[in-house]
Amino acid sequence: MVNREWGETSKAVYKEIETTKIDLALKHKKVRADGTDKNCFTFVLHNEDHTLGNSLRYMIMKNPEVEFCGYSITHPSERKINLRIQTKGLPAVDVFQKGLEDLRGVCQHVLSKFEVSLVLSNPLEMYLF
Repeated sequence: MVNREWGETSKAVYKEIETTKIDLALKHKKVRADGTDKNCFTFVLHNEDHTLGNSLRYMIMKNPEVEFCGYSITHPSERKINLRIQTKGLPAVDVFQKGLEDLRGVCQHVLSKFEVSLVLSNPLEMYLF
């Protein structure tokens, strides 16, 4: 789950992008990014699996500025994803952030629709919330 402070973190990334090793602090995870230029990065997401990897890959690939996005899990016993992003011109960090924001929006939409249908399916529960 991505916290709401992600926008502040992405601003700090631009200061460190020259080093090509970036540590982004998310709520309970660390994301590390390695790359040789701003258009091509590999993000390492710790404590994640195919659920986030494939969903995030799908959301990022919907961006027309993305040439390539793929992920791999290093080993079945490790909960770590390597997510590779290559863009046509935009910084890969921005594309990664937008993919996370888009995925969060989709999840929020699904959750709100589920909650509404739950309340509508049992009118008595409406008064329990």
